[in-house]
Amino acid sequence: MNWDLDFDRQRIDRADPNPWLALYLDRSLPIHDEAKRALLRGYNSRSRRYLLPILRPLARLGIILVKLIRMVLPRRWAWPKALHRTIYWGLKHFVRRDSNYLILRHFHIGTEILKFIADNTGVTIESTQPLRPKNLADLKDDAFLVHDLNIYNFILELNQTLQQQGREIEPPERLNFDAITDGEFDFDPGEQGRTNVIDLQTAIEAYVPMYSLLLTDHDFWRAANSLQLDETVALYVSQLVQDPLLIGVVNNRHPMVPFITLQSGFRLMLHGLDAEMLHAYLRQRKRQQEQQQQETES
Repeated sequence: MNWDLDFDRQRIDRADPNPWLALYLDRSLPIHDEAKRALLRGYNSRSRRYLLPILRPLARLGIILVKLIRMVLPRRWAWPKALHRTIYWGLKHFVRRDSNYLILRHFHIGTEILKFIADNTGVTIESTQPLRPKNLADLKDDAFLVHDLNIYNFILELNQTLQQQGREIEPPERLNFDAITDGEFDFDPGEQGRTNVIDLQTAIEAYVPMYSLLLTDHDFWRAANSLQLDETVALYVSQLVQDPLLIGVVNNRHPMVPFITLQSGFRLMLHGLDAEMLHAYLRQRKRQQEQQQQETES
């Protein structure tokens, strides 16, 4: 089950087709090329093939056990600083460099998508904190918790402001893509050491029970269900760019029918993919608009 991941050579074996190469060559879904390579390298890793099938049921059992422990703990007991420092330590020493690359990218992408919506609705959002970590150490400042708070606060402030102004989300006369970076972000995902062998999906499954333990049950539930707001954000972008395609590529849906938290690890992977595709789509639209402008000027 270990396939050659030399994406540049693109050697096709018709007797043993490479599933990861097939996904890499497929361009039906927009996604940044290096992010796609990083994802597929993780899928082909030993940790995902051998460790994840064992870890996933144990992690879900861990969530259930934490839920039972929470019944006797003080309701507001939490230790978010320990959570973020533990995540940082694990990412630095045990998680693959390409997985850390995807994690740091995600914060930048989320910040830019929300800013794009704000810019094109004409609403100044003051309740969110832009997250642009330069390295793994920047995650220690409650980055994951702030990320979850940002999405809720953004939706609350955006819609409250629009309602107060008697407006709906409507496409602007000209889309403003100033918030969207067309290229790599400025950050350092760290070293690829000898112990950095854990892929992204396995790492996420391992961290979710810790998330449920070191945050309050209130905060964990809110964080887990923020994942279903991917559909909400995609709808906002779809209305602005006048393209219903975006709704079809988003996988986390139906925020009005919340899931239980047991599948949070898998849905978090979908959340990352949703964000990557939304951002890649906006980069494509930005290029198209710039090209059209150049053709008009010439």
